[in-house]
Amino acid sequence: MRLLLALLALLPLVAGCATPSQMAVDAEVKRLCAIDGGIKVYETVKLPADKFNQWGQPKMYQERVENKAAYQHDGTRTVMEFFLGTKYTLKRETRYYRQGDPDMFRLHTQVFRRLDGKLLGESVFYKRGGGDPPGPWHGSTFMCPEPTATNDVLRRIFEKE
Repeated sequence: MRLLLALLALLPLVAGCATPSQMAVDAEVKRLCAIDGGIKVYETVKLPADKFNQWGQPKMYQERVENKAAYQHDGTRTVMEFFLGTKYTLKRETRYYRQGDPDMFRLHTQVFRRLDGKLLGESVFYKRGGGDPPGPWHGSTFMCPEPTATNDVLRRIFEKE
């Protein structure tokens, strides 16, 4: 019984430790993130306050327009493109560098103005998921840069009037 209790006491420590595969993939996430990770805003757009939700996020996803979302998937790469309201388009490409446990991918988001096709801004994130010891817990993740409100490309492009 004591041995069982001791093992149960050590379980959170083991579950919280990074595995060698996680450490290797996390190092690669950091390396790639240092090369091109982050947000670039080329032009900001002022929108009326009613175009934002209570958390300050643009509500253009909620505007229903003829949205024939483009979707491509070839095993290591997925590209989705859809309208943001009637005037803007969002393109999101997910490129998997590693699939399995752990997995690693690059998420590249671009926002375009539909009228002239101008790129208004873009973001690049790298993420590792999984690689944890087996158990009943949810798998861990590591992302660079960290997802925050200031790292949200839509919040950085679209500003309240």
